[in-house]
Amino acid sequence: MTDFKDKARAAEAAMRDVFPPTPLLRNAHLSDRFGAEVLLKREDLSPVRSYKLRGAFNAMRKARGEVLFVCASAGNHAQGVAYMCRHFGVQGVIFMPVTTPQQKIQKTRMFGGDAVEIRLTGDYFDDCLKAAQAFCATEGGHFLSPFDDEDVIEGQASVAVEIEQQLGRAPDHLVIPVGGGGLSAGMLSYFGTESQYTFVEPLGGACLRAALQAGRPVALPSVNTFADGAAVARIGERTFERLKGVGLANSLTIQEDRLCLTILEMLNVEGIVLEPAGALSVDALQDLGQGIAGRTVVCITSGGNFDFERLPEVKERAQRYSGIKKYFILRLPQRPGALKDFLGLLGPDDDIARFEYLKKSARNFGSVLIGIETSAPENFQILFSSLDAHGFTYQDITEDEILAQFVI
Repeated sequence: MTDFKDKARAAEAAMRDVFPPTPLLRNAHLSDRFGAEVLLKREDLSPVRSYKLRGAFNAMRKARGEVLFVCASAGNHAQGVAYMCRHFGVQGVIFMPVTTPQQKIQKTRMFGGDAVEIRLTGDYFDDCLKAAQAFCATEGGHFLSPFDDEDVIEGQASVAVEIEQQLGRAPDHLVIPVGGGGLSAGMLSYFGTESQYTFVEPLGGACLRAALQAGRPVALPSVNTFADGAAVARIGERTFERLKGVGLANSLTIQEDRLCLTILEMLNVEGIVLEPAGALSVDALQDLGQGIAGRTVVCITSGGNFDFERLPEVKERAQRYSGIKKYFILRLPQRPGALKDFLGLLGPDDDIARFEYLKKSARNFGSVLIGIETSAPENFQILFSSLDAHGFTYQDITEDEILAQFVI
């Protein structure tokens, strides 16, 4: 432990020649809401808007004899590597999934400039990881793992070093997002038993939880890429070796749609831009409840690389999760006044957000796709009761994932 702490401190000291520490800021809104001293470690304010810069720096400074670095990344590690390739004056080949948000691809190009080549490969992180490793095997180059590397883990632990310096001690409770495990492994290895921990994953990419249940790293059968910064199918071997004793009780999974509420809250209330993975730790506070009351809690806001073209999707998912927006198929009688009858059943706070007539031929009934926004979830019970009472036939498709994806 002491040896690891010394290495992490040395890495943190060396970083100061490249970028300043990220702020550790008390958040009054969250502190008041949860009855705790909630501080945000603002990794979203690093030069590349995520903590990934740290691991890339530490691994590359220890491999200074190399002239070509290769990595695979869903976006944030790529930006860190690109930034450091330019800093160290070396070349990089960066493999990214085809599904990576354009904002992250463009930022990677901006940070790396002529020092990097970007190759878009596969739909998921694990696809481009295999491609990057195959490239190293055939073309050469030093592979920079985004998380499963001792030097990367050591570099990510510099977050803990800064927290200790800024707070003057270890926090009572750390809430840490988990993707491949590099940050969480570094934080746990540095603070040890000085703090309590909550490790947070998106529901569609809970590779740590799967590994804890199996007792070893296992590949998830599928991954939801919405929280792309934490959407990893298999946790690292080295990172899990450090995390295997944390226990399921300290592991949380967050439904992606619920995460959207936190993204919007932090943006609208606090003016803080967080990507989905970066909002995981803040979102988890509501699950910790009274367990953190009166304590000093540090949430790692791990990234702020949010593409604002995704904002309508985030709002849509948040509304659907909170129950104030629903979609349904209405069978509308083909008679004069039928639509007027339906409109008369809407409450004062019910707004039509989508109306699409789906009639295909001359029949007695036509189908209408309707999206309704309202002010409170209970308004839908009133609306549906009215529809039932007036003999309308309808089907709520809001929770039908396949059908909703097709028509919404």
